[in-house]
Amino acid sequence: MIICISQSGETADTLAALKNAKACGSKTIAITNVIGSSITREADYTLYIHAGPEIAVASTKAYTSQIVLLTLLAIHFAEVLGLPDKSIIDNLKTEILELPSKVSIVLENTAMIKAFAQRIYKEKDVFYLGRGIDYATALEASLKLKEIAYVHSDSYQSGELKHGPIALIENDVTVIGIITDRRLVEKSISNLQEVIARGAKTLIITNQELDSNLFPNIFSIPKINPLLSPILSIIPLQLLAYYVSKEKGLDVDKPRNLAKSVTVE
Repeated sequence: MIICISQSGETADTLAALKNAKACGSKTIAITNVIGSSITREADYTLYIHAGPEIAVASTKAYTSQIVLLTLLAIHFAEVLGLPDKSIIDNLKTEILELPSKVSIVLENTAMIKAFAQRIYKEKDVFYLGRGIDYATALEASLKLKEIAYVHSDSYQSGELKHGPIALIENDVTVIGIITDRRLVEKSISNLQEVIARGAKTLIITNQELDSNLFPNIFSIPKINPLLSPILSIIPLQLLAYYVSKEKGLDVDKPRNLAKSVTVE
């Protein structure tokens, strides 16, 4: 079985991969936001994210909706296979239903993110660090800063910091860390202390208890199952890209050189 994800349903590379998979006899599932798009006509099954009309090229709501839908799909597979313990699935379902209220909490406390954007909007380089599932969030956060604020940014697995990227850290460089898994807190803190020792200024997105004396810029999000944490942790980082773009006087909804649908390979 092949699962193909395309917001527009017209992404050329994804559509080509789907056709190749079908030619090999695979079952195909399309995940998209556009009813009747090319990918829905080719796939055996379609799951719509129902995010509504996408105005901005860098559609943040589609990203969030995709994560939620993929999580629900994983839960369904687990139930069909009888894995894992039923209590784990039940707890995940409960926490998914609590997401709207927790998202509201994040959105009510964004003044710090806006203030940080005002500090860094003229910078040319920003680095994002995350371990485990937080690395996926770092990738999306870095992409959004590139797309709508035209700031060069890189995202790294925190454990890879000393394998090269640390050479780029110098006085006043911005490093953004994401820490949502309690099992990885100690190692993540160690990485961020390394960049602070080299003069970096940091912003930490976390739902863990961190020492504010070590990290002056901590944005706290509600606690949630680590498997769902990317849904909350990405919100302040997408907003950071938005605020940086606005500070630079750019059109957030229509970034240069980007198209809503990538229709050529």
